[in-house]
Amino acid sequence: MNYNIEELIGLVKEASLEVLMPYFNEVERSYKADGSVVTRADHQMQAFIQEKLKKLYPDSLLLGEEMSADEQADILQSGQSVWCLDPLDGTNNFTVGIPYFSISLALIEQGKVVLGIVYDPVRDECFYATEDQQSKLNGERLIINTTDLMLKQSIAIIDFKRLSKQMATRLVSDIPYSSQRSFGSVALDWCWLAAGRGHIYLHGRSNIWDYAAGQFIFTKAGGYSCTLEREPVFTDRLEPRSAVAAVDKNLFDAWLGWLMSATGE
Repeated sequence: MNYNIEELIGLVKEASLEVLMPYFNEVERSYKADGSVVTRADHQMQAFIQEKLKKLYPDSLLLGEEMSADEQADILQSGQSVWCLDPLDGTNNFTVGIPYFSISLALIEQGKVVLGIVYDPVRDECFYATEDQQSKLNGERLIINTTDLMLKQSIAIIDFKRLSKQMATRLVSDIPYSSQRSFGSVALDWCWLAAGRGHIYLHGRSNIWDYAAGQFIFTKAGGYSCTLEREPVFTDRLEPRSAVAAVDKNLFDAWLGWLMSATGE
């Protein structure tokens, strides 16, 4: 499918300005069946972007977080070009005024991501990459440089909530890194790693709309990643995926090796 990356970035920014930001810290939350938070802003953002994409690319489909699992599965199995959207990644942060959330949009064709956009409206930072273009941040090329850091010197971005009890306990009792952060937006976490705002990463379970765009941008910037099962992070299926990542090969090997030893593998 032919697409215009600048047009798509403009669409995401327009949605953020007109629909999302007026609700920042001023919206009531509700809860889905799985306990996750959803707001009016999530639904309105998805509807706005879906309508715009349909006009621009009428032969494509949209897979949105705010859809039923049956709808999502049908779309992924359609064989058509699919826009994978998280209209508000970091809803918990958004509802209480923490300025760390994003809009994530990926294009999936023939089972792989070919375009990713992650926009942080608070910092006005747009991370993006395409299949034939390396990652960029606000138009400037984004390349991960080798750090030469030891694992013990690294800053880790880790979501503890979705890790096994065994692994979480080991991480806090035998700390392998210098310090740890947990920010609350999976898509933006991947992009911050690509920008060098952290060195290693661990997440026990995230959904395709959470990671598709960000992980693609991170990979196109030169980062290394896999699941805890040592499989590629991205798959065009609905089941949640774990993720292990690092900004260079030496750190990645050391981090993955430590995690495998922590689980006895």
